[in-house]
Amino acid sequence: MLQLFVRFVLGPLARWLYRPTVLGADRIPAEGPVIFASNHRAALDTGVITFTTPRAVKFLGKAEYFTGTGIRGRFMAGFVSGLGYIPVERGSAQAGLAALEAARKVLDAGGAFGIYPEGTRSRDGRLHRGHTGVGSLALATGALVVPVALIGTEKLQPEGRRIPRPAKITVRFGEPLNFARYEGLDASPAIRRAVTDEVMYAILELSEQEYVDKYHKRPDESAA
Repeated sequence: MLQLFVRFVLGPLARWLYRPTVLGADRIPAEGPVIFASNHRAALDTGVITFTTPRAVKFLGKAEYFTGTGIRGRFMAGFVSGLGYIPVERGSAQAGLAALEAARKVLDAGGAFGIYPEGTRSRDGRLHRGHTGVGSLALATGALVVPVALIGTEKLQPEGRRIPRPAKITVRFGEPLNFARYEGLDASPAIRRAVTDEVMYAILELSEQEYVDKYHKRPDESAA
């Protein structure tokens, strides 16, 4: 019930309150496996994508979101499920493989899956080198990749602010990318990198961010 509330009540309410400009939604395939590959500017990005796409989109989420106890824990689990999160463990190579497998199941079933190739939010506003998970998924499943640019979402909820505030945001969906020409080559690291770089270039064109050809580290990694 809470999942339906998030998608069909909270979603339209959020669109009415924040009035995002949505461009290119007509480019999104109505059916079949699709990967939404987006830049990542804010914690609310998943909600923005969920509420502006015509399809239900699944994302990977921390397993602890789903394991809380009591009314608050159940509410959180239902809320993040409504946003499309799939619980996954993090922090190890094995966990990374499990995450890719969870994403692959969504795509193999003909669903839509959302991913942030940068791996973490961009704190400096620039677009950073993409991790090759998006390339692996596209090659392994044959899914089309729709590049997404989120513009202004970092202004919705600045660091330290608990409640989102009105801000001008834009969501741009690009032309779907088809990598069928690489069929059977998903085991090649070079091909996975080539596909990922093509996806990142498409996001770059849509977002008009400055590009940095290196991975963006999480704050805890930078301090290590």
